[in-house]
Amino acid sequence: MTVVHPISRAWITTGGTGAQNYDEFADDAEITGIIAANPHSALAIEMPHRAPESLGRSFLDCLGDAAERLAREQAAGSYSAAEQVVVLYRISAAGEPDAYGLWAMVDTDQISTSADEPGLVIRNEDVFIAKVRERVALAEALRTLLSPVLLLQTGKGEELHAALAAATEAAGAPAATDTDQSGRTHAIWVVPAGPLQNELTALAGGGELVVADGNHRSLAAQTGGLPRFLAVVTTPASVAIQPYNRLVSELPEADFAARLTAAGARVEELPRPAAVPAKGTIELYAAGRSYAVVLPRVEGASAVESLDHALVERILLGDVLGLDPGDKRVSYIGGDYPAEWLRGEVDAGRAELAVLIAPVTVEDFVAVNLARQKLPRKSTWFTPKARGGLVLAQLD
Repeated sequence: MTVVHPISRAWITTGGTGAQNYDEFADDAEITGIIAANPHSALAIEMPHRAPESLGRSFLDCLGDAAERLAREQAAGSYSAAEQVVVLYRISAAGEPDAYGLWAMVDTDQISTSADEPGLVIRNEDVFIAKVRERVALAEALRTLLSPVLLLQTGKGEELHAALAAATEAAGAPAATDTDQSGRTHAIWVVPAGPLQNELTALAGGGELVVADGNHRSLAAQTGGLPRFLAVVTTPASVAIQPYNRLVSELPEADFAARLTAAGARVEELPRPAAVPAKGTIELYAAGRSYAVVLPRVEGASAVESLDHALVERILLGDVLGLDPGDKRVSYIGGDYPAEWLRGEVDAGRAELAVLIAPVTVEDFVAVNLARQKLPRKSTWFTPKARGGLVLAQLD
């Protein structure tokens, strides 16, 4: 019996509603600008307090606005209703291999967060509980899920990839397409009940599924008591992991280089601007100066404890700067923002320190999760991202 199921009542975009997910932005002003330029975007529903007319109000105070926007878009024909469907998904761009996925519902009780917790859906990162509470409140207000959890099929990934590629090739014109901020085209095809739907859901649920993106959304489904959550099940061949860097807005400890050396790190000032480094080294940028830093590893530590992201969290942020990972002075910056942008934020005075970290490999990511170990928060930036607002799931 598969853990992947059709969407009982889906709302399929007719165009113009696609959106970056709420956690893909480096600052809130970007969200407001996108909503202003794209008023039909689902981002205005997911982040209602960032709409231009709502600035200054809290997220909870704007939930009624979100529900009104969704109802208005449905009534205006921005979405068409469908029942008992799954949705084929292809993301394409020049110079990149096509990425494939399947929009569907997945059993919430299959989520596993540790080796002693049974389940086929492995959640792999720590989360920020305030974000989880917002997602729970939004689902309760809308009775609809707008953004999917991205799940990586580790057992039958190759078979699923081939089946999705063949199905999209034979499906004809897509039901809708959407172009994202990086120029990628997102195309969807609705698959009704029948043999193809059965084949695809069986393959999608044919092995352990790892949460690649959407840790907060998956925990919100558990916290909110949802029996199933909206997901895009994708394949290892469809994704890559980009760097996930950090900005620190205020430095509690000005002489961080000396404190790093005292903590056992090897610190070397660079004659060039800081960039994303190779694995095993981090690079820092502050006050116009760049540094390469090798953080000390503990002999006998686990593979997860030795990851660059874990060392940054424990040694640089914790021991040297005295900051908790959830401190508001720490911003988590995904791979869509290059090193030049991070240095620019420091040069402009909007941050004091940029921390550049090598990306985790897909192989390391899968191995860590299958061992039921937990990654540091915000350590994997998967691309391409599943687009919100293309397929919605109305909650029964």
